[in-house]
Amino acid sequence: MEKNNIFTRIQEMESQLGHMNSELGELKQIIKELLEDNHRLGLENEQLRKVLKREVQPADPAASASSTSKSRAAVQAGAEDMVGEGYDNLARLYHEGFHICNVYYGHLRTEGDCLFCLSFLNK
Repeated sequence: MEKNNIFTRIQEMESQLGHMNSELGELKQIIKELLEDNHRLGLENEQLRKVLKREVQPADPAASASSTSKSRAAVQAGAEDMVGEGYDNLARLYHEGFHICNVYYGHLRTEGDCLFCLSFLNK
């Protein structure tokens, strides 16, 4: 074998390895995004199951009335002027763990309270 032929083959192999390495990096990035989506959807699914379980279970009327009045009192403490079914629905969604702010509307709250949502509720 000639020396030039060996170096040419080595360069071709090196080029192929570089291409395979970049493809592997792209696949790893796709897998990472899929795992993050899967985790986020799992959390959202769990939250929705909790909400569904609360809605489906027959509730004690006295406990239901007291929890409803407590949540309404807490929500209306800072917003006595804002009255209505729409506001109550947004407050309920927030307490169920979803964003109601214009920044993340409808997304699951995973890190506690959202200042944007709270400022909206207190208007």
